[in-house]
Amino acid sequence: MKFIVLLLTLCSILAYSQEIDKRIEYFPKKTEKVTKLPKKKDTWVFIMAGQSNMAGRGQVEPQDTIPNERLLTINAKGELILAKEPLHFYEPNLTGLDCGISFGKVLLQKIPKKITVLLIPTAVGGSAIEQWLGDSTYRKVQLLSNFKEKAKIGSQYGTIKAILWHQGESNSSTEKSISLHASRLTELFKIFRNITQNKNLPILLGELGSYSKNNKNWQLLNATLRDYVKNDKNSALISTQDLKHKGDDIHFDSEGQRKMGERFANEYLKK
Repeated sequence: MKFIVLLLTLCSILAYSQEIDKRIEYFPKKTEKVTKLPKKKDTWVFIMAGQSNMAGRGQVEPQDTIPNERLLTINAKGELILAKEPLHFYEPNLTGLDCGISFGKVLLQKIPKKITVLLIPTAVGGSAIEQWLGDSTYRKVQLLSNFKEKAKIGSQYGTIKAILWHQGESNSSTEKSISLHASRLTELFKIFRNITQNKNLPILLGELGSYSKNNKNWQLLNATLRDYVKNDKNSALISTQDLKHKGDDIHFDSEGQRKMGERFANEYLKK
């Protein structure tokens, strides 16, 4: 019996190890620092903020790690590097494909060739909007202070053009939290715009998916997002209702992340 228990334990450890290996199978083996800085006036900066569906939980594949000299990001030290997925580095045991690279690829096809795109990751999985408002430390990241720090880095290299925001799963558990969501968004986005010194800064929001086991509440929260954008002419909402999850009923799969990035880009171009 002891032998059987030991064997089962070893099998579980092996299965877990293989699952981890699959998640990081196509992660880049090295980062490439930017040696020649682009002109500040020709650098467009986009800040990615929110929780896990912005931080990314999709499977990274080779197509997501092909560098482009006009598509940059930062590493954990705040240094400029060529952008490859995964962009977020705050939760190394969880992070995966986000929507950033697909967003950047679409933009580069449709904006002047002299423009460089700089993606700044600030999203932290599981973070609730009140934690952002309270500048709470969550998963070792002080949310609002980190946003401010990363926005400062972005401003050193270029002009902050928009914020990409996906968050709400952590605020959809109770009716009270859902009812407060639009007013909390108003408060937080005012802070974001003050930090970036642009009261008209575009903020693009992504809907929660349609696949949750608590889909009723997720759709109620989506309704608050629609209410918010009606009252903020410098915001827009990205549809995600046709996107699929990765098998956990929470996170967009890789295809969904890429499509969301494309939709963020097209919506930004419309704005």
